[in-house]
Amino acid sequence: MDVISSNIANAETTRASVVDGKAVAYRRKLVVLETSDSNSFANVLNSKMNGQSEGVKVQSITEDPSPLKPVYNPSHPDADAEGYVYMPNVDITKEMVDMLSASRSYEANVTMLNASKAMVSKALEIGRA
Repeated sequence: MDVISSNIANAETTRASVVDGKAVAYRRKLVVLETSDSNSFANVLNSKMNGQSEGVKVQSITEDPSPLKPVYNPSHPDADAEGYVYMPNVDITKEMVDMLSASRSYEANVTMLNASKAMVSKALEIGRA
């Protein structure tokens, strides 16, 4: 969600960096995730017993290679000789959908953890009776 927030905040940034004396627009950032290698039940159980976490983790944060959007605006300070300003390749709608998806995934994981906690609590109550 931090990367998505950064993309939204820089959706109109035409000077993210300067290369060879020219302003370069912000490029959309992408998160690359990787899965853990332990797929068997025994490996997952052992890692949980040792207090290690499983699931996915961030492998890297890369720049989206899609082209920047040329916008004709000759009065803009970052316009080239032909009057075009290259705007970031950030689509606000896509970013909002990605943010909503990440938020829903987080909520689903919290709900699953709460359900697991409730089941363990009920199982302990059965043992007391």
